[in-house]
Amino acid sequence: MPMMTLLAMAAVAVMATAAWLVVVSVQKVRGAPPPAFPPEEGPRRPDPALDELRLRYARGEIGREEYLQRRIDLETD
Repeated sequence: MPMMTLLAMAAVAVMATAAWLVVVSVQKVRGAPPPAFPPEEGPRRPDPALDELRLRYARGEIGREEYLQRRIDLETD
């Protein structure tokens, strides 16, 4: 049974690699850049000021209008 599991995992890895190669070759034919790995943008870093603002709103320390205005102010550079 363990040998069948290893063979199945190897088959899945081969199929995934083949699918990735097909996608890359099709994109090359179309002139598109290959997919980035890891993604070029990456995860956004949390903003401590926005986190604090959300906490104050959740605790009821500020109202909706004030929350929305401050959020706009913080997100606009």
